[in-house]
Amino acid sequence: MASKSDKDLIYMPNGGNGAVPGENPEMLPALDDMTPREIVAELDKYIVGQNAAKRAVAVALRNRVRRQKLPPEIAEDVLPKNILMIGPTGVGKTEIARRLARLAGCPFVKVEASKYTEVGYVGRDVESMVRDLVETSIDMVREERLDEVAERAEQAAEERVLDLLLPPAAPAPPGQGVSEAEATAQREQTQRTREKLRAQLREGKLDQRMVDIEVRERAMPSFEIISNQGGMEDMDLNIKDMLSGMFGQQKKKRKMTVADAFEYLIQEEENKLLDMDQVTRAAVERAEQMGIIFIDEIDKVAGRESGHGPDVSREGVQRDILPIIEGTTVNTRYGMIRTDHILFIAAGAFHVTKPSDLIPELQGRLPIRVELQSLKEEDFVRILTEPKNALIKQYVALLETEGVKLSFSDDAIETIAKFATSVNEQTENIGARRLHTILEKVLDELSFEAPDLKKKTVKIDAAYVTKQLADIVKNQDLSRYIL
Repeated sequence: MASKSDKDLIYMPNGGNGAVPGENPEMLPALDDMTPREIVAELDKYIVGQNAAKRAVAVALRNRVRRQKLPPEIAEDVLPKNILMIGPTGVGKTEIARRLARLAGCPFVKVEASKYTEVGYVGRDVESMVRDLVETSIDMVREERLDEVAERAEQAAEERVLDLLLPPAAPAPPGQGVSEAEATAQREQTQRTREKLRAQLREGKLDQRMVDIEVRERAMPSFEIISNQGGMEDMDLNIKDMLSGMFGQQKKKRKMTVADAFEYLIQEEENKLLDMDQVTRAAVERAEQMGIIFIDEIDKVAGRESGHGPDVSREGVQRDILPIIEGTTVNTRYGMIRTDHILFIAAGAFHVTKPSDLIPELQGRLPIRVELQSLKEEDFVRILTEPKNALIKQYVALLETEGVKLSFSDDAIETIAKFATSVNEQTENIGARRLHTILEKVLDELSFEAPDLKKKTVKIDAAYVTKQLADIVKNQDLSRYIL
């Protein structure tokens, strides 16, 4: 079964546990029962500060739950209140939106506004963000349904592997009658042998034995469609689907180990048990009702037309995004998708431009404005230590795989935070991302030498941090390049 990627988020229809794949799941209250205060408390585990932004997204999420409890005729008219986050890079804008989607189990996509071009220019059209959302939703629902049928698929695959290891006995030829007692004894003997093989298969004793298995291969000409038309993006996929139906699937014998054959047959059985039409219907509805699209770098398309130069399509991109946000229908390979109830969270640093540079109609469709604050020294100290995925914890865990017990003294963490603040003030302010740069430099030597270290317990103190960074920070020009 395919492994879950970052976008394959766990979704529970009634809220449920929005655990992140790979993390120890915690029993969270169902989404229906989570108050905005509890949602903020969950976000606090990963993001330091930015309470205004957390409150805004918590209320937006709670309003979705409230809307689901309304009578259908009223619910249809209750549109999500889209959010515009304003703040420098590296302060948590994307992380807030991503963690919110994980918590709610919603289909979520992050896109950059600067990727898109106005209709008529070569490049991606804005409708592709909705298509991406639907694809994410399909993956989520498919993963859930696969989990539901996994046990049955495994049982069916096990029976097919046993058939390969012990083919069913051929019926006796005509004229050579076999008595009922002999036939029964033969069946019992075969069944006993089968059960022994089953036990060995489950223990893994047969994993390396080779078997011949029929695999399906698509016989289809390869081709490519090149087009700058946004609506043509899925055309090549649809044609491939159509041609695979026309040409059919050829079966081919292939020799593989029992372990590989078992995995292949599990996937085949899962696909048989999966009703993709039902998956598609559920996924489309989930994308329409629960989807979140995070549009980053919205400030890069702000500003009025100059009529020439590389930014000629800026205002055009805004005009194209506008109908998507205010509600329209987008044609995808899974049918028409309405965007009325998708929650849009836009974000930008707005260093050069300001929110009022966006076209008025787009400003009106992003009614909730939240400003995220620049991070201070004390925020950096908290970011290094408090969140569940704090950087210090990550480095400690990474070096532990080499048997190195790494620890940081309090004054070391404060020194790192001080350096990060200083470099952010002197050069570009890239927020918490500066911590990655500085920590990599501090631990550069240790990370390289870790496998060969005789002394496996290492404590990083303020003197060590200063020693690793002093020369770079003194040299202003060098620090601009390295930190």
